[in-house]
Amino acid sequence: MQYFHRQVQLWGEETQQALQSKRIAIIGSGGLGSSLAFALGASGIGEIHMIDFDEVSLHNIHRQVAFKVGDEGKNKAQISAKIIEKRCPYVKAIPHECDFATWSQKGIEVDLIIDATDNLPTRGDINTYAKKTNTPWIYGSVEAFHGQVCFIENSSFSDAFKIVQKTPAGIAAPIVMHIASLQANLALRYLAGLNVKKDMLYYIFFNEEGELITQKFGLPEAS
Repeated sequence: MQYFHRQVQLWGEETQQALQSKRIAIIGSGGLGSSLAFALGASGIGEIHMIDFDEVSLHNIHRQVAFKVGDEGKNKAQISAKIIEKRCPYVKAIPHECDFATWSQKGIEVDLIIDATDNLPTRGDINTYAKKTNTPWIYGSVEAFHGQVCFIENSSFSDAFKIVQKTPAGIAAPIVMHIASLQANLALRYLAGLNVKKDMLYYIFFNEEGELITQKFGLPEAS
């Protein structure tokens, strides 16, 4: 409990111990995923599955905080899982060198799925899987200086978004960490049994004057 002292001050030893029984899957270990590995990896969640088929490229490193120059060619999930376990020996981190479709066939039960992907079709697949297994999930996306986050339970991503192939624009590194932080806060509150506003899309962006704006949109229930 000394390791988690400040969290124990927040919600007590019973809640901290309960986190040890929780299991989550982070789909993608790049920008959002590697930031989530830092944000949640030392929180005391019992088991974290890191899923990614991709290898580190040089252009990833400026915004994907788990990686450094010299990691090129290494699998992202493997690196992120090792970082989690080095920082917190009380968490089991399991890397999966595969895409989401392959992982979804493994029959691994988790309490929560966190989207850290970079494309709409995979998010559509996550949504389908989550509905099939009755698993809540947290959507997150980033582009340029803006991003979106939503804890999805009764709504449907596929009903709210048009699933298309889209090449993302450039990305500022800090917005990646910002959105991952919001995802991590929602995840940790949910896993700790605290209130979370579900099926509410938060859209965060800078307007033309440079002011940070947050807009909220309620998503309809799945049809």
